[in-house]
Amino acid sequence: MILSILTCIFCTNTQTEKQETEPVAFDYNVEKFADLGILRYQVTDWDSLSLKQKQLVYCLNEAALYGRDILFDQNNRYNLAIRRTLEAIYANYQGDKTAKDYEEFVVYLKRVWFSNGIHHHYGEEKFLPGFSETFFFDAVKSIDSSLVPAKAGQSVDDFLSEITPVIFDAALFAKKVNQDSNVDVIVHSANNYYGENLTQQEVEKFYADMKNPSDSTPVPFGLNSRLEKKDGQLVENVYKIGGLYAPAIEHIIYWLEEAAKYAENNQQKLVIDLLVDFYKTGSLKKYDEYSIEWVKDTESVVDFVNGFTESYGDALGIKASWESLVNFKDLKATALTKVISENAQWFEDHSPVAPQFKKKSVKGITAKTITATILGGDCYPATPIGINLPNSNWIRKDFGSKSVTITNITEAYDKAAAGSGFNDEFVCCEHEKALITQYGTQTDNLHTDLHECLGHASGQLLPGVDPDALKVYGSTIEEARADLFGLYYISDPKMLELGLLDNPEAYKAEYYKYMMNGLITQLSRIEIGRNIEEAHMRNRSLIAHWVFEQGRKDKVVELLRNENNKTYVVINDYDKLRTLIGELLAEIQRIKSEGDFKGAQKLVEQYAVNVDLTLHKEVKERYTQLNIAPYKGFVNPVYEAIKNKKGVIIDIKITYSEGYAEQMMRYSTNYSPLPTYN
Repeated sequence: MILSILTCIFCTNTQTEKQETEPVAFDYNVEKFADLGILRYQVTDWDSLSLKQKQLVYCLNEAALYGRDILFDQNNRYNLAIRRTLEAIYANYQGDKTAKDYEEFVVYLKRVWFSNGIHHHYGEEKFLPGFSETFFFDAVKSIDSSLVPAKAGQSVDDFLSEITPVIFDAALFAKKVNQDSNVDVIVHSANNYYGENLTQQEVEKFYADMKNPSDSTPVPFGLNSRLEKKDGQLVENVYKIGGLYAPAIEHIIYWLEEAAKYAENNQQKLVIDLLVDFYKTGSLKKYDEYSIEWVKDTESVVDFVNGFTESYGDALGIKASWESLVNFKDLKATALTKVISENAQWFEDHSPVAPQFKKKSVKGITAKTITATILGGDCYPATPIGINLPNSNWIRKDFGSKSVTITNITEAYDKAAAGSGFNDEFVCCEHEKALITQYGTQTDNLHTDLHECLGHASGQLLPGVDPDALKVYGSTIEEARADLFGLYYISDPKMLELGLLDNPEAYKAEYYKYMMNGLITQLSRIEIGRNIEEAHMRNRSLIAHWVFEQGRKDKVVELLRNENNKTYVVINDYDKLRTLIGELLAEIQRIKSEGDFKGAQKLVEQYAVNVDLTLHKEVKERYTQLNIAPYKGFVNPVYEAIKNKKGVIIDIKITYSEGYAEQMMRYSTNYSPLPTYN
């Protein structure tokens, strides 16, 4: 990456005094450790819900918390053993808690909680403890042996021999998800979606043989199972009652059935009943039935996601992680997102992609803005700010999709970051700073709406194209497609016409922030010497670097340095930038629609993966000086059911005082039904 010297006076980064912010009663910041910041979010307008709606939310919240162990086990087969060992030490340690080893032990445990395992939740690499093997060995030996989660018949010493290298050896289970196309991604991924001694070739053939190219309504093969080899044959160990993860699924079903008693309407009750049937049978045909009916439920105020949903945790994009999010409509903000969904066909018709890749009829996009009440599984502690589901291409095409933006989460991010000094450090120019200050939150939320509501719901595969044709590059390409759709339209005059923006220059805040993040600031999230692994980060890098390179001749976007040798993004031509975004959107939609694996591979490997080491070191140093945690996650509110003498729930009380470690230990005590080894 070639950098010029930043000499223009108007772009010189001069530190300005931080504005004093008014104190707020609600404390969004909880604590910070390693590269992580823990926040809390507020459930705004809780009292606008009826008692019946609150009872429904409470039951759905409980169902959301019982899947936590599933995700830990999916991420790596030793995660539960490690978590339970660390928690036993944390609860029972009698040694010097001011010692460096113990302090590092606490940080490591908090990181394991945050990442739902021993691999970084975003970077995918295994993080190593700062305490010594000797400390770990002595700490385990110091607690009651009954608290050590050893396998049946295994001594504590044998347990330590097995588990210690899993924690301390950097080469063992090095990456949770390995997307390197030059290696066998099944063999080199540390997740637990596949049994031991399986190869990528075996997995791909197994699922390819199950597919019928002429089936226009294919079920999502392999979504809810671990593929294992038994007696030389490949078999699916399905997540269901009587199958894998049954102890947790039993609790989830119980609370879903309780929730059904408080359903707002018959359609919502049908949705819950179908989800319960899916959990009982493991039938993916039943899962599709549930997904279709879930899309149809547009009237309920309370809504939820609960199940095996996203496939980012599998390098092949086949297996789904468990997640849950419970929420209710933000009725005022939903009025704006409704405008987007009502105009979906206009956006599809006017997109810059080739006509054969567009949907002739965009069906059933339901967009809403929501208030989250609980985060669970792969949505906790780190959570998305927007969701578009279901993921099935044919269901999207025939029945539509639901798109949501989570406003109380984005509000928490913004409030917690107030006065951090980030814009002064990384934004090049006063004009861009002013736009970001005034419109940054608005355009962030609008881009999320466009990404989720229109981007993921746009376009179509050509007849006969395998939805999994892009393999390890599928997730990156899909996220880039949705981001590009949102970026292309956020600068369109249609935004002003529809009343979604009120200033024709507001979109520049999002363009600048996106390019700055993709080219520079997201590097703060990666360890020095590593490349980009996570699909969303690859997507942003792909877009930013492709646009940067294609516009280099005309200096559309530049990376320049000021007199202090600090690098900044400078955008010289916003109109040309939008043109380039449209060109890339057209190409990525073609790749998706045609299932062009080589085209996807070329784009991702050339623009999305590699990191400029010099720039990386600079960004890390600047970020460190700001004392900002690159990654954020949340603690959930605590819900207490208030009952009368007859045991009937008469109210649900919310409190926000629970700390991070306190919550994690409570969840491990009260919501941990799985065996250590599954």
